[in-house]
Amino acid sequence: MADVRAFRAERYDEAKAGPLDALVAPPYDVISPAEREQYLGRSPYNVVHLTLPDDEQQAAADLAGWRAQGILTRDPEPSGWLLSQDYTGPDGVSRTRSGLVVSLRAEPYDHGVVLPHERTHAGPKEGRLRLLRATRTQLEPIFLLYEGDPVELPDRDPDLQSGGDRLWRTDEVPDFADTQLLIADGHHRYETALAYAAEGGSPYMMVVLVPTRQEGLTIFPTHRIAAHVNGARGTPIDEPGDDLPGVVLYRNGSYELLESDALDVEVVEQLAPQGVTYTPRRDDAVATVDRGDAEAAFLLRPTRIEDVWAVARRGETMPQKSTYFFPKLTSGLLFHPLD
Repeated sequence: MADVRAFRAERYDEAKAGPLDALVAPPYDVISPAEREQYLGRSPYNVVHLTLPDDEQQAAADLAGWRAQGILTRDPEPSGWLLSQDYTGPDGVSRTRSGLVVSLRAEPYDHGVVLPHERTHAGPKEGRLRLLRATRTQLEPIFLLYEGDPVELPDRDPDLQSGGDRLWRTDEVPDFADTQLLIADGHHRYETALAYAAEGGSPYMMVVLVPTRQEGLTIFPTHRIAAHVNGARGTPIDEPGDDLPGVVLYRNGSYELLESDALDVEVVEQLAPQGVTYTPRRDDAVATVDRGDAEAAFLLRPTRIEDVWAVARRGETMPQKSTYFFPKLTSGLLFHPLD
């Protein structure tokens, strides 16, 4: 049973903290060192001071200070939050994705309530656990999917707005007791919440539940750029159009098709290329090879949502960066204290 409930959200008081646009940021794990400095410079209260601090104790001190100064205010009553995100994807198409922000009790994967689909690494989880211990606050939501119809949004001005994000408070939180959830983004933070609960901390975390039956839910490919392709070879083909025929290997100005019945991300993993980096943009991958900065690029098709569910329900996981759910969720709109 998925234990989903309303929660007393904590959020910025813009009268004291300044405009919300200067306070929010992408999730911690997609911010480069240079971007971190930019966000830190936007405001002394930008969320990156908490999500990517110099150290965990400094984040806890900043959070306590913001609360004492009234920079953050906490809702007196629990509620859920309806979320709408307007965005333009890497394909240039404008869309809207909707979901529901709630508190979820983290359950071990073997309970079958919440399913993972990607593998995790120990390092990021250790750092997130130290931060959670210090702040006792879920600072960023994670992104979960469920099979359902689009969220109905209110016909009134939002209670919070920043960029393409709009949020409406709601007292009506649906029952998800018989609903299976799939982690779209945030595996490391979910497993951190499990570890924190195992230590005796609160098992609840802030999540955005996103229904799958909506046009605004899209998965984009993450192409692989390889320093060495480990002897990979395919069938030469002409330059493909937008709809790739399979995994395409690009090198020396030419394209090769790697034929396989496996998922695209699994095809590349089996070939074990070396020195791999990632990009969601095909033209960037090709340009990197043309500059001589890599031997080749593996151009991939998007992983289909039904394939992601199938892998998860078999109890299997996919390689890292198998899915690229765009856009990322925004951090700093809401916080979830655990005290």
